[in-house]
Amino acid sequence: MVQRNTWQRERVREALSGAGGFVSAQSLHATLRDENTGIGLATVYRTLAGLAAKGDADSLQSPEGENLFRACETRGHHHHLICRSCGKAVEIAATDVEDWAQRTAAQHGFSEAEHVVDIFGICTDCARARARERGDE
Repeated sequence: MVQRNTWQRERVREALSGAGGFVSAQSLHATLRDENTGIGLATVYRTLAGLAAKGDADSLQSPEGENLFRACETRGHHHHLICRSCGKAVEIAATDVEDWAQRTAAQHGFSEAEHVVDIFGICTDCARARARERGDE
């Protein structure tokens, strides 16, 4: 399915780029709604799905099971470190994971193996903020 490049889709793309990390479709829609764009939630979902399908957005499932999206910085296969608190994401190379996935697939007679690895944790800034809240600093 080819999506036409409408002003609504372009605005969703801009909002995603400005989000600074992984966001849900609902969160992105709330931002656009607060800006009185008139862009509907269905348009946000369709646009994000289209961007992810073309490789212009990363898509992953949070530990809670929610689909999250982020504007791609890198084309092609890559992995992420994602802060569970603020959503900050860092793209990482994971050569050891790549090797392990191919080796494991081959050991079990599989070929053309694909995988998804995303690591969730707490970034340094959020860890510091939590420590300040607890009075540890």
